[in-house]
Amino acid sequence: MAVEILMPALSPTMEEGTLAKWLVKEGDAVKSGQIIAEIETDKATMEFEAVDEGVIGKLLVAEGTAGVKVNAPIAVLIEEGGSAEVAPAPKAAAPAPVAVVAAPVVAAPVAPKTGARIFASPLARRIAADKGLDLAAIAGSGPHGRIVKADVEGAVAKPAPAAAPVAVTAPAPAPVSAATVAKLYEGRAYTEIPLDGMRRVIAARLTEAKQTIPHFYLRREVRLDALLSFREELNRQLAGRGVKLSVNDFIIKASALALQAVPAANAVWAGDRVLQMQASDVAVAVAIEGGLFTPVLQDADTKSLSQLSAQMKDLAKRARDRKLAPQEYQGGSFAISNLGMMGIESFDAVINPPHGAILAVGAGVTKPVVSASGMIEVATMMALTLSVDHRVIDGALGAELLAAIVANLENPIAMLA
Repeated sequence: MAVEILMPALSPTMEEGTLAKWLVKEGDAVKSGQIIAEIETDKATMEFEAVDEGVIGKLLVAEGTAGVKVNAPIAVLIEEGGSAEVAPAPKAAAPAPVAVVAAPVVAAPVAPKTGARIFASPLARRIAADKGLDLAAIAGSGPHGRIVKADVEGAVAKPAPAAAPVAVTAPAPAPVSAATVAKLYEGRAYTEIPLDGMRRVIAARLTEAKQTIPHFYLRREVRLDALLSFREELNRQLAGRGVKLSVNDFIIKASALALQAVPAANAVWAGDRVLQMQASDVAVAVAIEGGLFTPVLQDADTKSLSQLSAQMKDLAKRARDRKLAPQEYQGGSFAISNLGMMGIESFDAVINPPHGAILAVGAGVTKPVVSASGMIEVATMMALTLSVDHRVIDGALGAELLAAIVANLENPIAMLA
């Protein structure tokens, strides 16, 4: 018998992907767990593993094909002793695709109904018979709930997990059609640029964020002179180790420590409740061609400046190469977006759900200021804007968090204590 290999959901936001490269060809024998293809999602290029054993009978989708929908057939696998007949899907409704972060899984395990036809690979049937297992009691993890080798290797069949609750959302307003917009520019020259997967996801998430999150904004200026002097001295001492700290490294550390000092602000919105996090997992926006990533530095409060610097450089490089694993850009409770290196003095950032806040960082600007003694002097000042989700953090709490960040940046030596 033949079974269809389906396009997997490899990230929570994936609806379609690009089949970047086949690592097998028709006629090749494959084993369960063998990497058979590379698939580009909206965020990264990921490896796809076979979930069953057999021979590749036909490749249905050519390399480089974009816009392949999740759960669409991409190849046919002929199992041991099987024919080219594709196994039919059970009449019961197929489960919704599950977004995964590790080994790709085509669908959630489906437990066969009593009296229903049981779909299982010949190898799975043989192993089950050898072990004396009842296939009707085993949940299938293969396409359309089909029972495969991995499902019967355990001594005891596991019950199928409960179905995930379905999220109900209000219908979105109808978007303006491309034809309507194009008509406005009849007679004018333009280049049409199709949206790739990443751009579509960014557009959808930012629209959702601005429409559903009650943003408010808190603004402060921070004096950088002590930090710049301290950074210069540290870099001089660390030069022999090849370490060069950036101002952004200090901002990450300052934010992580502030989240520990104001723990009620270290929180995320979870629909009908707030989750207050224990660790300071800080996401940092990284611009890449065609979009951006927000890789997460976990436990940033416990890491040294040099550790944060090295980790941030590694994450940023792999983000630009689209080589981040999903677990490296998912999660976190707080984000930083720094446009100061691009000359932007101040701006308001959009919160990345489910985060409770995001810090927008501007450029350091030399300007006259009034000192504590009332004298006018020259100082390097940097504008900070904290965008806050009012469902998670109230005004006073947000102000306390921003004050803690400013205090850390203006007293950098204390961050090493």
